[in-house]
Amino acid sequence: MRKLFFGIVCLFLILGISEESYAQFNRKSIKKNNKRIASYRGKKAGFGKNKIYNAVGFSVSALNYYGDIAPKPQRVSTDISFTRPAFGLSFTHRFGPRYSLQAQFQYGTLKGSDTESADLGDQDNGKFRYQRNLSFRNRIKELSMVAYFDLFENDATYISRVKWTPYAYLGIAGFLHNPQAQAPASGLNGEPLGVGAGEWIDLRPLGTEGQYATLESTDANSGIKPYSKLQVAIPFGIGARFRLNEVMDLWADIGFRYTFTDYLDDISQNYVDLGVFDNNLARAMSYRSNELPAGELPPLQSYVARNGQSYSTIPGYGREFPDNVRGSKSDRDIYMVTTIRLTYILGATFHKAKFR
Repeated sequence: MRKLFFGIVCLFLILGISEESYAQFNRKSIKKNNKRIASYRGKKAGFGKNKIYNAVGFSVSALNYYGDIAPKPQRVSTDISFTRPAFGLSFTHRFGPRYSLQAQFQYGTLKGSDTESADLGDQDNGKFRYQRNLSFRNRIKELSMVAYFDLFENDATYISRVKWTPYAYLGIAGFLHNPQAQAPASGLNGEPLGVGAGEWIDLRPLGTEGQYATLESTDANSGIKPYSKLQVAIPFGIGARFRLNEVMDLWADIGFRYTFTDYLDDISQNYVDLGVFDNNLARAMSYRSNELPAGELPPLQSYVARNGQSYSTIPGYGREFPDNVRGSKSDRDIYMVTTIRLTYILGATFHKAKFR
C-alpha cells in the first residue's frame, strides 16, 4: 500500500514538471512569433508591382486638318466645318505609378475645300485659295505607340487608383494615306474623262504636280518624285483621365500629329505645263479653276502647251512659271486629334503578401 501511494505521488510530480516546462516553451514561441508578425513589411518584389496592369479601350475622335487647303496660310488655321470622325482600338500597359504605354489603331478621314474654306475677306491669300479651287479627302489608317505621363501618382492598386489625373503624351505613329478628289464632268476642253462626274479619284497615281511627267531642268518642279502612301507622324498632346468604377476609366485629350509629308492634300509645289500630262484626267485634276463660274474669274488667257494643244487658264494658274505656286512646300501637313476614350482594366499583376 505504501509503494502504491509513493508511485502515485511521483507520477503527479513528473506531470507537473513536464506541464510547466511545456508552458514556458510555448510562451517563448508565441512571443517570438508576435515579434515576427509585428516587424513584417511584406515582400518588396511583390509590393513594387502592385501598380502594373493592362487595359483595352475604344475611342471616338474628331480629326481636323492643317495644310495648304485652309482658310489662311498659318499653322493654326483650320476649317472646323470639315471636322471628321475617327474610331480607334487600344491596348494600354501601365508600368508604374505615373507611366503607361499605349498601342492604338485608328481609322478616320481628313477633308478640305478651297471654295468652302477660303477667307474671301482676305484679298490676297483668300482670293488665291478660292480661285485655285482644289479639294480633297484622305482616309487615314494609323498605328501608334504612345507614352503617357500622369501628373498625379497612382500610389495603390488598380482598384484604389486616383480618381482623376491630368497627363501629357508623346509617341510615334505610322499611317497609310491616300488623297482623293471628286472628278469634274469633263476635261479642260470639254473632252470626256472616262469617269463619272463627282466620282472620288485617287490623286497620287495621277501625279498632279508632274511626278510622273518628263520635266525640263528649268521647270520649277524639276526632280519631283512621287510621294509615299506610308508616312510617319509624331503624336503629342495633353488630357485627363477619370476613374468611373473599379475597372473602367474615361480619357479625354487633345493633340496633334506632326507629319513628315506635305501631301496629305496632294498639294505642295508649283503648277506645271498642262501639256506634260499623258491623260486628260490628270490634267483636269491638276488645274481646276475653270470649274468656277465665269463671273468669279479674271479674263482667261490661252497658251499652247508642250503637247501642242491650246488651253485657257487664269493668270498665275495652270502653267509653268516659277511664281505659279500650287502650294507651299516649306511646311509639313498636320492633323489634330480630339479624343474621348473608354478603357477597361483587365487585371493587376501584383503578388499578395504571405506571412511565414
